[in-house]
Amino acid sequence: MIDDIISEGKNGLHYGNRLILPCEVEILKAIINAEIIMDFSSTKYGAEYTIKDGFTEIYFKEVKSVADELSKFESVKMIVVDKGNSLFDFNNHKKIALHTEENHLLKISRLDDDVLFIE
Repeated sequence: MIDDIISEGKNGLHYGNRLILPCEVEILKAIINAEIIMDFSSTKYGAEYTIKDGFTEIYFKEVKSVADELSKFESVKMIVVDKGNSLFDFNNHKKIALHTEENHLLKISRLDDDVLFIE
């Protein structure tokens, strides 16, 4: 679960346009730079994600390198729901930020509810 990953300080990974989260989540929205992505179908531009056994892979199709797209002060913002939880219960929606770091590490943090998120 995403809350466990964050509280335990576990990191994800980033390689080029691919992000890997160490948990299984459904992604409702992603924001990278000024682009808001809400359609993750494989036929659209933007992004696509796959839930595997124990992790989630996200590919940003219009980006060569997520790390190169963001400054050290920027992050990818997402709204996620732990796999198996209801997408329709807004209490299950988690706002997270993903920060790229050296050596392909992806730092995952929870965003406060008061952080402006374009709805």
